[in-house]
Amino acid sequence: MDWAEFAQRMAAMARDLLAQSSVGDTLERITASATELVEGCDEAGILMLHGTEVRSLAPTAPLVVDSDQAQGNAGEGPCFDAVRSGEGERVFRIADLTTERRWPAYTPRARALGVGSMMGFLLFTEDEELGALNLYSRRPGAFTETSELAGWLLASHAAVAFSSARTQAQMEQAVATRHVIGEAMGILMGSHRLTEEQSFAVLRRYSQENNLKLREVARRVCEQGGLS
Repeated sequence: MDWAEFAQRMAAMARDLLAQSSVGDTLERITASATELVEGCDEAGILMLHGTEVRSLAPTAPLVVDSDQAQGNAGEGPCFDAVRSGEGERVFRIADLTTERRWPAYTPRARALGVGSMMGFLLFTEDEELGALNLYSRRPGAFTETSELAGWLLASHAAVAFSSARTQAQMEQAVATRHVIGEAMGILMGSHRLTEEQSFAVLRRYSQENNLKLREVARRVCEQGGLS
């Protein structure tokens, strides 16, 4: 490994990640960078867990989605375990799936998919855990200690970029939500001669009575000119 060249490519990747326009674009750049920068990595993806539901984000190939789904169905697997247990290993490296015995329900499926070896990193910042970045090779023994260090460095940058992109997206959504609620309140105030407090109370009451999010109620008012 030429670490000087690796450092230059990592710096370029970090700048590239911050230049992406959406969370999805950021994640796709992260997984693409893994295949470019980590020796032995053929495919990559990010696994997130919501309850028992497994989500595959920015997979570079169907193999990644199939592997994530197999782990979700089996309720076991290295990527699944990394995300499910925040107190567990933050890094895993499986040299050879053909001899792995820890996940008897998942491992045969992984071998059938053509996975030879795997490596993964829990994406986390000081404030939150964001899922796991998982790397796949089609041949056994592809990942070395050097690969693991390179992957860990990439994952550290990736976690910060992922968190930043998600925070930005949440802020933009909050601004958009406030805008549409304000517009809906204006419509109700004009059509029913309500005060700001009264118009907001109407939106909130409709939201509660119909089990709808407030922004969805506001969107309906904006589209329909009122609440039917």
